[in-house]
Amino acid sequence: MARSPPPGELPPAYTAPAPSVAPQILAGGLKAPLWLRAYFQGLLFSLGCGIQRHCGKVLFLGLLALGALALGLRVAIIETDLEQLWVEVGSRVSQELHYTKEKLGDEAAYTSQMLIQTSRQEGENVLTSEALSLHLQAALTASKVQVSLYGKSWDLNKICYKSGVPLIENGMIERMIEKLFPCVILTPLDCFWEGAKLQGGSAYLPGRPDIQWTNLDPEQLLEELVPFASLEGFRELLDKAQVGQAYVGRPCLQPDDLHCPPSAPNHHSRQAPSVAQELSGGCHGFSHKFMHWQEELLLGGMARDSQGQLLRAEALQSTFLLMSPHQLYEHFRGDYQTHDIGWSEEQAATVLQAWQRRFVQEALPENASQQVHAFSSTTLDDILHAFSEVSAARVAGGYLLMVGPALGTLPLPAPSAHHRNPPDTAPSLPQLAYACVTMLRWDCAQSQGAVGLAGVLLVALAVASGLGLCALLGITFNAATTQVLPFLTLGIGVDDIFLLAHAFTEAPPDTILQQERTGECLQRTGTSVALTSITNMAAFCMAALVPIPALRAFSLQAAVVVGCNFAAVMLVFPAVLSLDLQRRHCQRLDVLCCFSSPCSAPVIQILPQELGDRMVPVGIAHLTATVQAFAHCEASSQHVVTILPPQAHLVPPPSDPLGSELFSPGGSTRDLLGQEEETMQKAASKSLPCDHWNLAHFARCCFAPLLLQPHTKAMVLVLFGALLGLSLYGATLVQDGLALTDVVPRGTKEHAFLSTQLRYFSLYEVALVTQGGFDYAHSQRALFDLHQRFSSLKAVLPPPATQAPRTWLHYYCNWLQGIQASFDQDWASGRITRHSYRNGSEDGALAYKLLIQTGDDQEPLDFSQLTTRKLVDKEGLIPPELFYVGLTVWVSSDPLGLAASQANFYPPPPEWLHDKYDSTGENLRIPAAQPLEFAQFPFLLRGLQKTADFVEAIEGARAACAEAGRAGVRAYPSGSPFLFWEQYLGLRRCFLLAVCILLVGTFLVCALLLLNPWTAGLIVLVLAMMTVELFGIMGFLGIKLSAIPVVILVASVGIGVEFTVHVALGFLTTQGSRNLRATRALEHTFAPVTDGAVSTLLGLLMLTGSNFDFIIRYFFVVLTALTLLGLLHGLVLLPVLLSILGPPPEVVQMYKESPEVLSPPAAQGGGLRWGVSPTLPQSFARVTTSMTVALHPPPLPGAYIHPVSDEPTWSPVAIPAAGGSSNLSSRGPCLATA
Repeated sequence: MARSPPPGELPPAYTAPAPSVAPQILAGGLKAPLWLRAYFQGLLFSLGCGIQRHCGKVLFLGLLALGALALGLRVAIIETDLEQLWVEVGSRVSQELHYTKEKLGDEAAYTSQMLIQTSRQEGENVLTSEALSLHLQAALTASKVQVSLYGKSWDLNKICYKSGVPLIENGMIERMIEKLFPCVILTPLDCFWEGAKLQGGSAYLPGRPDIQWTNLDPEQLLEELVPFASLEGFRELLDKAQVGQAYVGRPCLQPDDLHCPPSAPNHHSRQAPSVAQELSGGCHGFSHKFMHWQEELLLGGMARDSQGQLLRAEALQSTFLLMSPHQLYEHFRGDYQTHDIGWSEEQAATVLQAWQRRFVQEALPENASQQVHAFSSTTLDDILHAFSEVSAARVAGGYLLMVGPALGTLPLPAPSAHHRNPPDTAPSLPQLAYACVTMLRWDCAQSQGAVGLAGVLLVALAVASGLGLCALLGITFNAATTQVLPFLTLGIGVDDIFLLAHAFTEAPPDTILQQERTGECLQRTGTSVALTSITNMAAFCMAALVPIPALRAFSLQAAVVVGCNFAAVMLVFPAVLSLDLQRRHCQRLDVLCCFSSPCSAPVIQILPQELGDRMVPVGIAHLTATVQAFAHCEASSQHVVTILPPQAHLVPPPSDPLGSELFSPGGSTRDLLGQEEETMQKAASKSLPCDHWNLAHFARCCFAPLLLQPHTKAMVLVLFGALLGLSLYGATLVQDGLALTDVVPRGTKEHAFLSTQLRYFSLYEVALVTQGGFDYAHSQRALFDLHQRFSSLKAVLPPPATQAPRTWLHYYCNWLQGIQASFDQDWASGRITRHSYRNGSEDGALAYKLLIQTGDDQEPLDFSQLTTRKLVDKEGLIPPELFYVGLTVWVSSDPLGLAASQANFYPPPPEWLHDKYDSTGENLRIPAAQPLEFAQFPFLLRGLQKTADFVEAIEGARAACAEAGRAGVRAYPSGSPFLFWEQYLGLRRCFLLAVCILLVGTFLVCALLLLNPWTAGLIVLVLAMMTVELFGIMGFLGIKLSAIPVVILVASVGIGVEFTVHVALGFLTTQGSRNLRATRALEHTFAPVTDGAVSTLLGLLMLTGSNFDFIIRYFFVVLTALTLLGLLHGLVLLPVLLSILGPPPEVVQMYKESPEVLSPPAAQGGGLRWGVSPTLPQSFARVTTSMTVALHPPPLPGAYIHPVSDEPTWSPVAIPAAGGSSNLSSRGPCLATA
């Protein structure tokens, strides 16, 4: 086997040149790009040779390293918390959320489980007795749900959220209240007596039936208990809360019900109530003052008359509130019911989750006209968990689907004479499986099936190792990681496998340079692999600028996985190829490499030196040989030239309209000018025309000549200009937003509920949080102003005109005014004096204790203040010195008001129990609460349907907080609209910034590696057009702009490089006019780029199997559109632009024809003889590279002879990637091949 001479030595065929023999220079070349590229490719050549010498060790160590990294998947964390996924990192929302959790903890006060009832016929009224009766059945079914866990039965009454349970000193009354105290259920049924049926508590008193809310009259019960206990304080509590007769004083929805109480207004008349009239203004829980459910919480699709009276509604909603896991744990901690099960907070969470799942799964009653939708937050979490799970079947299917192209597009050697299948024709997608099996039957020793299979498996391992490395680095996984990333990186990574496999098998394994074949392969393809891989990594790193945690994690993971793919392709896969080369040399079977091949075809090996004095037989129609080409640089002129020592006079076939000898590319994405070679002798028989047809032939003979016609160019520019203009219009149609209905799978109960809720009940609970850092006592007026300013926002649901604002400061002041009024009455009547309050009322005694407080630790009491001060002044403000002392009393004495205010004070005020009959005086000392660091005002936002509505509400709320900040009050809004929609305030700005940075980065990377800013500029121009057009297509498809499409749009710049850089590089490194160079670039890149697009689409194809429409719509559709746009821009627009605005070639014709340099070959005896070996000047440095030359015999008599022109009929490119076939014209120009 011949071997190239060692570096630093000249071939034996060369002799020292005479000084007088100097070539005559005609033109120069771009020496810097060639030298730098040659240096980089020299490093790749050395790397490949080292890998081939130690292929077994490299493969073992590479697989070991990748496998070790893949084990990192064991510690992967899948994040499904919406707050952790979608709240911008480092944003003000993130800081505010951190502050809230620091003060209150991670849990919400309660969780909501909901029922929504609508008519099956759109627009039908549901304010009928029949519709509410069905709603009652559905609510009763849901309220009776029970689960058995840890040997206990858990029902709604045990786990529901109960607001403001009072503390009573009387033990019997306290136990009865604990059992009877109702759950918080917001339902339209509370307007009727039937609302009591949803409350499951009961109590027992001797001599009367079980006390339940269906028969409980609190006023009557207190009258019966007065002889047995002092309940004056409890009675006042109920009076303040306006409990009255509770449910038994409300009309019966079904007056014929035997249990309808006599106190019901329609008990005797037996007339059904007017549902619309009863629901007008909303409903109340057992407390009229603190439990008012507004219409908007209960009814959807309402219609009113001209006077504003409710006429009809299209939806009913009931909401069941449950305790948080921490609350449930604290509630039953130390209880006799849980002492034997090792009660923990985790068990409490399990109980709540089990109950919520059962709540949704319970068969709800429906009829022919009405339907009921149930929803639980746990089932939504379950969907998000399922959304984030890896589908092993789809991942395996996607990778197995890729094995077909991996086997089918590898450039297999030609079959023996018994097989007529064209070796350079890639199978179509429907024939992938058949082609895979068929190709495995071709020359058993030369088949490449195992290489393709190993390559795809290596990509799978590289993806796993990349994800494992991400897990070790602490990057959390999410739905985008598990559902999309394996397929996206498969489509990107497998292209490199195709490239190296094709470049490696260009020449027969038994030709010269076998021991350096891997080095030659990396030398020819490494630059292209590095360019696209680096650009892809840069694209995903730029996409990480989007400050959404889920998308930042996805982008970083994609960048890491692309990097692992790059390492595996450049280091491990060449070792696989080297081992396969040894198998092929030993003539062993593909896949079953332990067996020798029984069907190996003979190979004719012709070395260049053997042709020195021999003739090429006429019968050989086509012969190839791999010889040594030498690139030299003259020290005096710094001109780079390439000389082919064995020279041949090659005549292109007459059927080639472009005057170039075509060797079909094998279908790899980045193999720019690698050419398929016929390594076996073929019989000179006429084959079918279809045997020679392939994509490269189509590009040369059909596509390129048509595309590069002047009128076609004009049409292409007009069409793409129209597409760009249409896309700019489509960009104006893109709306911001991402609703839960886009994520939840269609056809599920959750999707039906969310769709209905979005339509009829677009309400969001939010809070206005006030922080620490300012004096609440002296900022009361600013707090009132802040509340008023926030309440005036368009999106805020105002409270009824008859109800005071639901804020802690209003409730606090109203309570103080109430006890002040009681004190004034008791003082005026003499029941309270300066020295005694025992004869006064409970409220009067409380006011007495508060009025004497000074707030001074040295002298805490001053009785002279009883008549000189008020608890609330004329301006409605609390005296600052009394503010925190009174807060302690209010929190302890008005639990219902505190619960209704949802203040969530931090630090919480100390507990203090009022004892009217304390005679020691110790009860006069009231501990002051600590200065507040956290408090909140609750609000409801309504009418938020579109993202623009959310943005408007957010901007208004932020403006109100900013105005309060100027008054010294530190506040911020809190709630889901601010957590998940505030990102849209700066999303487009962030998107434009990331794209601009990436385009600039892509320009720099391409300019650095291509060393041609002109070409890099054209590439970036096309990439920018692709991004704009993809954005416009999203507008026409109705895809909303959120963080996910932004990441894809940003990543599209890197992915688009796959489709553009090959054509640009092929154009840059060929000779001739712009049209000719564009034609040659298309000739060699049409098939590879097309196959690259197909491989990407195959990787994305498995996304269509997802159960989530969101994956199909936002990933598959967008990425498919991106792939098709890349194909059109890379193969249609870019060649046209290059033919018009393309840069000059890197290499131009350098030498005139000189007898001393080139000796035209002479045909003797019908054969082709090698010329005399040329000599080289001593001033030339030498770099060697392998070059394949096609040899054609002289034409037969009467055959067409192609005329020789001044312009070379075939010009190879000036890079080792161009170290493929190189034909020399009769004028024999010397070409740089770097």
